[in-house]
Amino acid sequence: MIDTPQVTQSTAQPAAVLHLTIPRSEIRKVMGPGYREVLDAVKAQGMTPAGPWFTHHLRMDPDTFDFEIGIPVSRPIAPAGRVKPGQLPAARVARTLYHGPYERLGEAWGEFSAWIETAGHKPAPDLWEIYTTGPEANADPSTWRTELNRPLR
Repeated sequence: MIDTPQVTQSTAQPAAVLHLTIPRSEIRKVMGPGYREVLDAVKAQGMTPAGPWFTHHLRMDPDTFDFEIGIPVSRPIAPAGRVKPGQLPAARVARTLYHGPYERLGEAWGEFSAWIETAGHKPAPDLWEIYTTGPEANADPSTWRTELNRPLR
């Protein structure tokens, strides 16, 4: 399900982001439209994505998702409606690659979190997922790849 996790240093990545705080049950309703909203704002400013899209979860709560949907950009964007300039942070992170459908990301995070704890690391409160390969590339979910990143204290 996940590759062997590694500890590495991420670099700051400018991004266009849409911040949302929603009930956990709403995630499937907002992801697609939110991604399109950010992508449209990036394209309207004459830019193309500088990498795969991501979600940056700022606070972990069992009932609420407080997160940003983002697209990396090569230079900061101007605010456009709900889309604002942001970034993925530079941080020391535990990182792994998950292979499979989005519906099993929770299981992948459980396996990854167990590795972080067993390895003696202390996770920070946020985390992010980078959707490196998804349904836009291949309809077969077994080919989808999501990079999981958990900053460490």
